[in-house]
This record gives sequence, C-alpha cells and structure tokens, in this order.
Amino acid sequence: MHIITRSRLVGFWEKHPEAKTSLLLWYKLTSAADWQNFVEVHEVFSSADQVGNFTIFNIGGNKYRLITFVDYAYQKVFIRHVLTHAEYDKNNWKKDDWYE
Repeated sequence: MHIITRSRLVGFWEKHPEAKTSLLLWYKLTSAADWQNFVEVHEVFSSADQVGNFTIFNIGGNKYRLITFVDYAYQKVFIRHVLTHAEYDKNNWKKDDWYE
C-alpha cells in the first residue's frame, strides 16, 4: 500500500514521542500490505474498525487513533488524522469531508 502521507505520522510522534514505535510498526506493516478489502486489513490489525468511509486503527495499546481512508483499487492509504484517545472521543474527526 502507498501511504499518503508519512509526514502526518512524523508530526504526531514529534509531539507524542511514545507513539513513534507503534506508528513505525503500523507504517512498516501497511507499506508491505496488498489489501483488497477490509477483511484483509482486519487479519493484520484485529482492532481496526470501519466507521463511515474511514478505517480506524488503535495505536500504542489503544492510547492513540489513526484515522485513514483506504482506496483498495488504487492501493493507497490516506492518513486523515492521528489523534490521542481524548481527541478522538471529541468526534471532531467526523466533520472531515471524507467521512461520508
């Protein structure tokens, strides 16, 4: 999968250094993947959820949320938001135009 864009991950782990290892692991596994559907995502990341148009990954033992849009046909993962659990719970990410 082609991930767009890694800089969002870097920006987040610069503010939250404890998230770096988990985000790098997610990046490594996702970059190597060739997912055709959400079932295949879930085989690798069992805690992943599909909410609206987004695929949401729990990162760092559920401390963080990585909100993505996955385009299976074009093999792209668009990182829309990287949030702490508290930020995620505010639901502001649902205002994203790509959500529905």
